[in-house]
Amino acid sequence: WDNADFSRGIGTTFYQEFPTLNTAKPPFVRDVEAKVRRYLRSSYSAAWTLKITWEKAPAYAAWTDTQRTITYQAVLTTDGFRSYVLMLYQEGGMRWDYTSLAATNVLIGYT
Repeated sequence: WDNADFSRGIGTTFYQEFPTLNTAKPPFVRDVEAKVRRYLRSSYSAAWTLKITWEKAPAYAAWTDTQRTITYQAVLTTDGFRSYVLMLYQEGGMRWDYTSLAATNVLIGYT
């Protein structure tokens, strides 16, 4: 979640928390649970989920290119024992020009 640059007033970041322990689960959380179950072939029932959205985020340094923005999300979820992260990118993937970024070891994802 590094290298997004909002200093020029372009793009925004927002989040939504879903505390679902002992409460009804909204459709978004049920969808997250279904994805975890499908991808990992295990039972999963979320107790807490956080959706973070970077909307129309330009790459650092924004003064070099404000036309290639990207919208992406990170969804963190846990059942209190196991935790998962879903990383979702707009159709077409990461559209930043990685050849003009300050870092040369660019990765999409996490380790």
